[in-house]
Amino acid sequence: DKSIYGGAIPSMLRLLDPHSNFFDPRQYALLREDQRGRYYGVGMTIVPRENFTYVLAPMPGAPAFRAGIRPGDKIFAVDGKTAEGLSTSEVADMLKGPKGTVVHITMQRVGYDDNLNFTVTRDEIPKRSVDTAFLLKPGIGYIKLSGFNETTDPELGEALKQLDATKLDGLILDLRGNPGGLLNEAVAVSDMFLDKNQLIVSHHGRASQERRYYAVRGNRGVTVPLVVIVNGGSASASEIV
Repeated sequence: DKSIYGGAIPSMLRLLDPHSNFFDPRQYALLREDQRGRYYGVGMTIVPRENFTYVLAPMPGAPAFRAGIRPGDKIFAVDGKTAEGLSTSEVADMLKGPKGTVVHITMQRVGYDDNLNFTVTRDEIPKRSVDTAFLLKPGIGYIKLSGFNETTDPELGEALKQLDATKLDGLILDLRGNPGGLLNEAVAVSDMFLDKNQLIVSHHGRASQERRYYAVRGNRGVTVPLVVIVNGGSASASEIV
């Protein structure tokens, strides 16, 4: 597998173009996880430090949060297997698993002499596209969009409803650091802010006819002034929007 996945196939793809990539089974599983906007695990952000993996933050309401795991906890072992020397992705793989299954996590916490043991039941963890939505000041809404997955369209629709977008004086859509994602979600997001039947984007390939995507729903007459913020990390679907 290592010779095929790490050598032969990538070498073959280099003869094509810089946009051709190969995903081995694990990479493809992670890609689909991002696209679906959910995964099954304990729900915490982890970071590497000093040959171990530490908890940056448990997600509010997630199993790790409910179990009492805190930011700064050092993951010492998972199901009895030491986490020392493992990468964060390897530790993450150990923490993930089918919904309803149990994982035993041994932690070390500053101020405690003994290790802390947590028994956590895995659950579905949503990976939201809309990080935050609020009023910067009366009449000015702000929405941070971090990616484009299968839940982006309804999430953004709910955020606009929450902000009562039809009555706003202005809206800021923050796409900084958004690396993109699914094409159809980029079209759906654009559709919310354009007039009906406006051309959004088109694509064609060596062996495929040109396909054009138009605003189907349109902004339904909502003409709130819009500011879109981007930076060097705004790519792909973000650029379409």
